Amino acid sequence: MIKLYNTMTRRKEIFKPREGNKIKMFVCGPTVYDHSHIGHARTYISFDIIVRYLKYSGFTVFYLQNITDLDDKILKRAKEIGSSPLELARRYEEKYLQDMKVLGVENVNFYARATEHIPEIINQIEILVERGFAYETDKGVYFDESKFKDFGKLSNRNLEELNVHRIGLDTSKRNPGDFALWKKRKIESEELEMVWDSPWGTGRPGWHIEDTAITDTYFGPQYDIHGGGLDLIFPHHEAEIAQMEAASNKKPMVKYWMHTGFLNVKGEKMSKSLGNFITINDLLQEYSPDVFRFFVLSTHYRSPIDFSQEILYQSQQGLQRIYKLIETINRLLDENTAISMENDQEYIYKLSEVRKEFFEAMDNDFNTPSAFSTIFDIIREVNRDINDSNISKNALTKLKALIIEFGIILGFDFSLKNDNEPELQEDLIELLKDVRSKLREKKEWDLSDEIRSKLQELDIVIEDKSI
Repeated sequence: MIKLYNTMTRRKEIFKPREGNKIKMFVCGPTVYDHSHIGHARTYISFDIIVRYLKYSGFTVFYLQNITDLDDKILKRAKEIGSSPLELARRYEEKYLQDMKVLGVENVNFYARATEHIPEIINQIEILVERGFAYETDKGVYFDESKFKDFGKLSNRNLEELNVHRIGLDTSKRNPGDFALWKKRKIESEELEMVWDSPWGTGRPGWHIEDTAITDTYFGPQYDIHGGGLDLIFPHHEAEIAQMEAASNKKPMVKYWMHTGFLNVKGEKMSKSLGNFITINDLLQEYSPDVFRFFVLSTHYRSPIDFSQEILYQSQQGLQRIYKLIETINRLLDENTAISMENDQEYIYKLSEVRKEFFEAMDNDFNTPSAFSTIFDIIREVNRDINDSNISKNALTKLKALIIEFGIILGFDFSLKNDNEPELQEDLIELLKDVRSKLREKKEWDLSDEIRSKLQELDIVIEDKSI
């Protein structure tokens, strides 16, 4: 029985999809105007794990994510580098998808581009205008917050409280907080790819309306899970709720709201605006994707996580302990020596308890730190008993299978050896090539040819140049 924390109700709830075991889940995707940073990666790895576990638990998940490929940030960046806005968006969309693939984020069923849903966006705005929740000005079409009485229910703020702190720079709006559904734009040459015709003139959509038009297209007005970073609760997710529930007259838009905590650097939230971000690509120059995944999952998805080289190193060491145990088990299973069967049944019982504790942790709002604790508890115990030859091959086999199973759920392949091994193999191959070159310089052809033959048996072909 899975329990998850619902941001809307501010409590853990027993998870029950709207339709049997079928789950419709949407997570806010990136605005593709620059490289994605590790704050984004933290969110998308967290939701990847959530989907993995839901699937492992027997649910069918349709995981939808949007791509914001029309935005003022895209226009600004494109102008700075002399690029077409759409070309820029496609370039960084591709880089984002490559980053996700490398990080093992592989459970998104469909990425929906905003630019490919303009008719649906316009249709939803028309409904809001017709129902009296939106109005037109000389600058665009705005959502009238005062008409939606539940505005602020996700962030637990009321409209009066919000308006005290708002300054209305746009005097054409009825209320300071009214947000744009459609922005009117004169057709400038550099913006041709980012403007469309509409009943209110040429222009482009506001940010918030993109997501509700997309989810309505694929899920309808109500679905199971909406996820994103904590910073999106207000105003983005509040605006989504207002738009969808006002347009459809159905509540709630989403049954469960889930949010990831901030990834901080020296106590500050990582963001492009603060200039303290580290791109995913830069991080992966120094650390493997598995190390970063381990780093992310070592903290609960709802908690803030502080980034530092020291913590990444600890993550690397923690991951090494698991790989080291698998290597030790493989070695012992390959040996012909008999290992004590005295505590066999006791170990089999221990492993069943470990499995139970792991799944209890995951059922408790996807508590990956607790899940890892169960793994390291058994590693400590097994390492002690392995040294005393006090664990059977039968128990070792079952332990290995259990850790591999946990890895599948958490997004690791613990059946493989350490990530550093491919690099080591490449280094050894280069070393052998260098040795062969020196042997050939000394005209020691027999030994040189023997090395070459052995490498060919491993499907490694060397093309010799004449000396």
